Amino acid sequence: MTGETREPSGETAEPLVAGLLLAAGGGRRLGGRPKALLPYRGRPLVENAVRVLREGGCAVVHVVLGAAAGRVRELAELPGCVLVDNPDWAEGMGSSLRVGLASLEAAGPVDAALVSLVDQPGIGPAAVARVRAAYRSPDALAAASYEGRRGHPVLFGAARWAGIAAGAVGDQGARDYLKAHRDAITLVDCSDVAEPYDIDTEADLVHLE
Repeated sequence: MTGETREPSGETAEPLVAGLLLAAGGGRRLGGRPKALLPYRGRPLVENAVRVLREGGCAVVHVVLGAAAGRVRELAELPGCVLVDNPDWAEGMGSSLRVGLASLEAAGPVDAALVSLVDQPGIGPAAVARVRAAYRSPDALAAASYEGRRGHPVLFGAARWAGIAAGAVGDQGARDYLKAHRDAITLVDCSDVAEPYDIDTEADLVHLE
């Protein structure tokens, strides 16, 4: 794996908020087409998701792969990213979140993870930048909101990772953890700069055209 790390931060250093892209889904309701490889503007969808994180201010990006991981590595251009395979991707998003947080933990000093999903191309750099700017401390919890509803991206301060990973099972991801700590979440309204639709079914593919 290749990626970027930094020296331990000093008191005046800007916090390192790393992008964590969950891109392991197999596209079960899309006829088994891995979401990372869905065509978007002539390139694999995963490339767009990485670009969004980088343009939103995440210089360090870890990408969790699962379904057709070998093909994604072969076909997608993801220079500078840390690519992490999740052999248990079929268990659901929770396993990918655990793998991704463990990868960030092992990579070196990171202050927070900004988690995004590969199948939300309506969420662009502006939303990433807003949520990233909500970091205040290692205990930070922040999430984009759309018309008052919590969505992605989500920011987890490093002090939260162990608790989040412990409860990340099945397709729940961090949902239960966030419900249990909802009073600590900073909601960042992104309704004016992003659309939080998912590419889950054949009908959703219209968003990729």
